[in-house]
Amino acid sequence: DLRKFEIDILTLGQYLRPSLTHLPVERYYSPEEFKRLEEIARKCGFLYVAAGPMVRSSYKASELFIEGLIRGTTSGKTSEKGTTHGI
Repeated sequence: DLRKFEIDILTLGQYLRPSLTHLPVERYYSPEEFKRLEEIARKCGFLYVAAGPMVRSSYKASELFIEGLIRGTTSGKTSEKGTTHGI
């Protein structure tokens, strides 16, 4: 459970096969399925969720961080690995 480790931001995207030497796509998820996953994640307590076929781990990262600074919801705390927590 990611929330147990105080993860506040969740991005869910679709794997897209970059070349024929990579693993094939097993299945494509519909926009409705991504919407449902986003709703479930929000109910779990994530502060920000981005879910969609083109969403990547850095999806709107800078905009979200700046918005958190403006709102005062970014603590600026970092772990030993440099991951920012508290957004």
